[in-house]
Amino acid sequence: MVLADLLRGLDYFGTIVFAISGALVAARKGMDWMGFAILATVTGIGGGTLRDLILARPVFWVLHWEYIAICVASALATFYFLQYVHRRLSWLLWADAVGLAAFSVLGVQIALASGTNPFIAIIMGMMTAAFGGLIRDVLAGEPPLLLHREIYASAALLGGVVYVVFATVLHQPVLALMSGFMVALVVRGLGIVYHWHLPAARTS
Repeated sequence: MVLADLLRGLDYFGTIVFAISGALVAARKGMDWMGFAILATVTGIGGGTLRDLILARPVFWVLHWEYIAICVASALATFYFLQYVHRRLSWLLWADAVGLAAFSVLGVQIALASGTNPFIAIIMGMMTAAFGGLIRDVLAGEPPLLLHREIYASAALLGGVVYVVFATVLHQPVLALMSGFMVALVVRGLGIVYHWHLPAARTS
């Protein structure tokens, strides 16, 4: 019961901060409140939607309408309190890192519970964490963060690997959740603080 409550709390928090990040992109593009709501929603639930479709399981927000409500509420709050939110961008960057870490382990947990093998579960975790932002950037005409050298999807991938090791090898689900979350958060945090990037291909 404690684990289920913790998972749900992380899921709600991740949805909120990802929705706000989508709304901030809408603000940068000068969109109206409907644009805010759309970008916030696809960012907050997009990765999980793709995960559920690929795993052929019921899409989570169809069964739990509150996720849509959370995204729209976050979008409208950002729209009407945009000046206040902009003064907290550094805080939101770290909140987004927490959301990334949360979604990475939640995606793996859901995939494993659906009967997928650990390798696919890790990919599903990375997709849950990063693909909402990919959809957001494509809709907004922005260069997708996922395709840059930013330490982002790679942090989610590492968190998923740690979760799988603790959950399937050591059979410690709570420790798997905590360890995978912390690894993803620390790796993303180090990338933020030290501006780490992955190596890029050289054309000359």
